[in-house]
Amino acid sequence: MKTIKAHCMVILATILIAGSFLASNNLTGTVNPISLTLLRFVIATLCLAPVVLFTPRFRKQIMRVLPRCMVISFFYSGYFICLFEALKTTTVLNTGTLYTLTPFITAVLCIFLFKMKVGLVQFFAYILGAIGTLWVVFNGSLNSLLSLSLTQGDLIFMLGVCSMCGYTIVMKLLYRKDNVIVLTFCTLLGGTLWMTIATVAMGIPLQWDLLQGNALLSMVYLAIGATLLTSYLYQKASIALNPSSVTAYIYMSPACVALLTFLIHGESISTVILFGIALSAIATLFLQIMNVRNSHKSAH
Repeated sequence: MKTIKAHCMVILATILIAGSFLASNNLTGTVNPISLTLLRFVIATLCLAPVVLFTPRFRKQIMRVLPRCMVISFFYSGYFICLFEALKTTTVLNTGTLYTLTPFITAVLCIFLFKMKVGLVQFFAYILGAIGTLWVVFNGSLNSLLSLSLTQGDLIFMLGVCSMCGYTIVMKLLYRKDNVIVLTFCTLLGGTLWMTIATVAMGIPLQWDLLQGNALLSMVYLAIGATLLTSYLYQKASIALNPSSVTAYIYMSPACVALLTFLIHGESISTVILFGIALSAIATLFLQIMNVRNSHKSAH
């Protein structure tokens, strides 16, 4: 039951993140992306602050956890900056699909950094997921893939993907069985501090007053739904699930983005896109089956 609940948490987080691509698109061009990211962290931090600061056992852990979270949040905040910048010259679907390269790149880095062994089925699933991702990005065009016709926004977002990979790896290196709520709060606080430093150093005006109507609602969603809640859900689920089970659901991000785009904006999903999504779904299924089998072997 605990494992099923953890899987549901990751699925919910995946849907929330998919929605963040649409919400971020509503904010493109309104305010500088660094200022937007700072506001995102500020809102999320303020929402969680009362829970941590008014709970003695949580408050006592802050000074022990915060230094490590400053490193973690450096990579975490970098991802969001790249996302906002990328959406100026690329599409929501492209960023949603490029994001699914995260588990594959992370796995490759872990092979070198942690001497992690990747089984044949797992490696095949990562490759299949990457193929599904690239298929959607290039709209099934092999010529486009071979010519590497990525837009400037796609290249910027790839830096964001690498930053997210760094975030995952640093989390593994620095995690000390911290309380999930405290860890989430300190990571958000660290992101706020990093964004404040960047904003002041670069002389960027806040211009938060320009966010009105739908733009303001999108920012609230990004801060609470796609930052605060997803951070907590991933941390909580990671206690019951191994990293492979958690990251496998990232391959379903394109399907969630395409589905939300269809439901909210009424944009149709082409057969070519559906094929790429199907490959990603198969990759996710392979990884989950493999993880279940490995868990049973470990239990015996």
